[in-house]
Amino acid sequence: MLRYVASKFFYMLVSLFILISATFFLMKAIPGDPFMGEKKPSPEILARLMEQYDLDKPLFQQYTKYLGNIVQGDFGLSMKKQGQHVTGIIVDTFGPSLRLGLIAIVVSVIVGVLLGMLAALYHRKLIDNIAMIVSVLGIAVPSFVLASLLQYLLAEKAGIFNVMGFEGPLDYVLPVIALSAQPIAFIARLTRSSMLEVLHSDYIKTAKAKGLNWFAIMFRHVIRNGILPVVTYVGPMTANIITGSVVIEQIFGIGGIGKQFVESITNRDYTVIMGITIFYGILLMLARFITDIVYIFVDPRIKLTGGKER
Repeated sequence: MLRYVASKFFYMLVSLFILISATFFLMKAIPGDPFMGEKKPSPEILARLMEQYDLDKPLFQQYTKYLGNIVQGDFGLSMKKQGQHVTGIIVDTFGPSLRLGLIAIVVSVIVGVLLGMLAALYHRKLIDNIAMIVSVLGIAVPSFVLASLLQYLLAEKAGIFNVMGFEGPLDYVLPVIALSAQPIAFIARLTRSSMLEVLHSDYIKTAKAKGLNWFAIMFRHVIRNGILPVVTYVGPMTANIITGSVVIEQIFGIGGIGKQFVESITNRDYTVIMGITIFYGILLMLARFITDIVYIFVDPRIKLTGGKER
């Protein structure tokens, strides 16, 4: 078990190193000057700026220093917001994004699993048909289109919610629906297909033949084995929700890290772009790492011998 966890952690560190390196060199390969603007700075000011951000040093020296700073949790200084550290910008703006993302993830799992379970239990009946129609719509409609539609119908026309802003509990409703609609659809379809397979398996028939009551069969066997694909999907789902929040935050005017990321791209603030990209990568890799560990405890068929899955 420990060897398996250590192996997964090692590969996560390797992936993170590749991400940091790729992000650094790709940003350096972008044509143009990060200090370009409406008014070009004088040669003296440009030289001081280049020195301040270590851009006057050889590329490899910049790279090694950047790696060393990241190990210490320092993503450098913003190129557009004078005196502000990228780490501070991330800390200040991540709170709203974290709350929105966590709520969307919880809603996606609960609603998706319940919808899939109902569809499987009432296979080829009205509930199953409704659940599948909802899931198809959730997959087909992009989150930004759904967000704009919700904004127009429920905020502007009906006046139930605020069009923009993120102040009270009700302001979470529309962004969460827009973010969780697609994951709910995927989870519902995964749960339905997996539970249908489990319900028709031989060991379920054996359990029924032994006289096990319906609740025992459902909770001990059907649900536990039926949600295994959902556990696998949690990692990619987290990625979709986190990256999808970039657009949603812009639409609803949420002052989160997604909005900051879009602004940094517009302003050519390279250090902020690199810092947020790497921060996103760390979050996604941690989510995948935790998913791999949880999967061991959820799936009784997995056995670990010598740190390997059997």
